[in-house]
Amino acid sequence: MKDLLTKTALELADMLASGQITSVELTQACLDRIDALNPKINAFLHVDREGALATAADVDARRAAGEKLHRLAGIPIALKDNMVARGMPTTCASKILEGWLPPYDATIVVKIKEAGLPIVGKTNMDEFAMGSSTEHSAFGPTLNPWDVERIPGGSGGGSAAAVAAFMVPLALGSDTGGSIRQPGAVTGTVGAKPTYGAVSRYGLIAMASSLDQIGPVTRTVADAAALTELVGGFDPLDSTSLNEPVPALTQSVTEVAQAKSIEGLRVGVVKQLTGDGYQDDVLAAFNDTVDQLREAGAEVVEVSCPSFDYALAAYYLIMPAEVSSNLARFDGMRYGIRVEPTEGPVTAASVMAATREAGFGDEVKRRIILGTHVLSAGYFDAYYGSAQKVRTLIQDDFARVFEQVDVLVSPTAPTTAFKFGDKIDDPMAMYLNDVATIPANLAGVPAMSVPNGLDSQGLPVGFQIIAPAHADQKMYEVAQLVESLSDDIAGACPAAQWEEK
Repeated sequence: MKDLLTKTALELADMLASGQITSVELTQACLDRIDALNPKINAFLHVDREGALATAADVDARRAAGEKLHRLAGIPIALKDNMVARGMPTTCASKILEGWLPPYDATIVVKIKEAGLPIVGKTNMDEFAMGSSTEHSAFGPTLNPWDVERIPGGSGGGSAAAVAAFMVPLALGSDTGGSIRQPGAVTGTVGAKPTYGAVSRYGLIAMASSLDQIGPVTRTVADAAALTELVGGFDPLDSTSLNEPVPALTQSVTEVAQAKSIEGLRVGVVKQLTGDGYQDDVLAAFNDTVDQLREAGAEVVEVSCPSFDYALAAYYLIMPAEVSSNLARFDGMRYGIRVEPTEGPVTAASVMAATREAGFGDEVKRRIILGTHVLSAGYFDAYYGSAQKVRTLIQDDFARVFEQVDVLVSPTAPTTAFKFGDKIDDPMAMYLNDVATIPANLAGVPAMSVPNGLDSQGLPVGFQIIAPAHADQKMYEVAQLVESLSDDIAGACPAAQWEEK
């Protein structure tokens, strides 16, 4: 069954539709591989064996009865552990939510269940999505299938590692400052952040509400397109949801894959997202891909977005401010763990303090404290207010350059996967991993990472495509072109050779 799991989601969908395999067989193969590899990788925090097999059996029965099903019906999928699913443990990789069972489904979960995709489990992450390495999980780090001594990115390292290690063909992540794209770059997977509001956030446990966005984690652009079509669309339960149709992404990428070119494509290379601080191998792979795009007929120009130099600083003021507000609900009173103080009177305030001290990790505490500080009366204008002004400048820079080009491109991350422990004690060094991905979140525009090469150590490199707001279709077309021009990076992952038993 190992050869089966190296196939793409759409290839597996065709095999299911033709009767070559059943969903129960496919789901069982995924579960067996998770059982065998998860003790080594730690990609999953919870596996729902019974629920996944029950969904698979139901899909098989409906297909055998001749019922018309969604194209992805029967394809196993994993969810990042900050997306609620009724009765399935959801912890955000934090002790403060250990054992919590949500009483409702997120909108994306409702859509997945209606389409008949078996949900095999919840994946590991940096606690409350705060980190770039998945080292901040309260339940231990996830390891990178390319090199188990290296990080799989963050905060969505669990979803990326699960897909890269062929545990599941599809997964979902959330992207606040690059948490889908940066793990994609260092694990050789495809990760996309849709336009803000294109996928409902209802049922996504919020980190920073104006920045968070759910998106696909897959091994091919076509699979990402199909999954985005499934979970995207307007949701009245989400006040930020866009009331517009989901574009025909799968059809678009199919046409580009066949043509291997996009007529009249204008590509902008962002001056501020290359150069100093970027690994030589990363820049070499990036430049090679840009040359390939030029040879395929694209017009390539360098563009300047001066405000991007301040994006990292603005993000690490805006994001903690929203974190301090969103995480105030975790107080030991309503859900999650409850810790009473060992000394002094037991009051509401003392229980909240003891619960948060025991339940939150160091990085979460660091960001709550920073966010509370920048929102305080004496510092609001100087820090938070100024950061929001920079955010407007970033949006203006995007609007200006998108009058000249169709998409912007850059390396997804400054380096390939670094070793565990290299940056865990240096928050500023860790934050710099998101320097290329953060601008898209601040502006709410779609952005995507596609594998485009390997460095000298055989580790994957990611290529980022950024499109104007609502132009997700153009982003997917360019991503498909990049994939068509690149080697099969995902298939080179050493995990493809790992024995399951």
